[in-house]
Amino acid sequence: MKVLVVGATGAVGSAVAQVLAERGHEVVRAGRTRGDLKVDITSDASVEALYAAVGRVDAIVSAAGGLFFGPVTEMTPANFNVGLQDKLLGQVRLALLGQRVLHDGGSITLTTGVAAEDPVRGGSNAAAVNAAVEGFVRGAAIELPRGLRINAVSPTLLTESSAAYGALFPGVETVPAARAALAYVRSIEGPLTGRVFRVWQ
Repeated sequence: MKVLVVGATGAVGSAVAQVLAERGHEVVRAGRTRGDLKVDITSDASVEALYAAVGRVDAIVSAAGGLFFGPVTEMTPANFNVGLQDKLLGQVRLALLGQRVLHDGGSITLTTGVAAEDPVRGGSNAAAVNAAVEGFVRGAAIELPRGLRINAVSPTLLTESSAAYGALFPGVETVPAARAALAYVRSIEGPLTGRVFRVWQ
C-alpha cells in the first residue's frame, strides 16, 4: 500500500511511519516543517498542493494538529479557536479533500486523544476538539462511497511526551508511541470503519 502520513515527524507519526515501512508499505511523510513534503493543514491550498504532489494513495493518516492548553477561567475565544482551526478543522480538511485521492477501498485515520472522555485541568480545548473529531469520524463513515473507510485512534499520554505534558496528566499510565502505532495499522489494514481505537493502557 501507498500511505501518506501527515505529522510524520512527531512522536506518534514517526512511530506510525516506521511500523508501516517495516510492514512493507510505501510511506510518504509530510509535516509542517519537515518530511518528504511540507503541508499546513489549516490551509485548503496547502492540503490540495500536498495531494497533487502525492497523487493517488491507499491510506491517509493524520497524526497532526495543535491544541490550546490553559485554564478555562482565563481562556479567550481566540485561544479556544486554536484547536478548532488546527486539530479539528485541519484533520477534517485532510479527510474531506483526501477522499478524492484515495483508491477504492482506501482508508483515512485521524488522531484524537484520551481527553475526549477523560479530561484534565487546562484541557477543555483538547476535550472538545478530540470529541468533535470522533463525532466527525462516526458521521462520515456512513456516507463515504467506494468502500472508503474512516477511523480515529485515541492514545493516552505517550511515554515520549511525558516530560512535556506529564504534569497535566497526574497518575496517568503512559503508553509508548510504538504501541499506539499498532492501532493505526489496525485501522489501515483491517476492515472496520467509524471506529475509535483507544490506546489508553
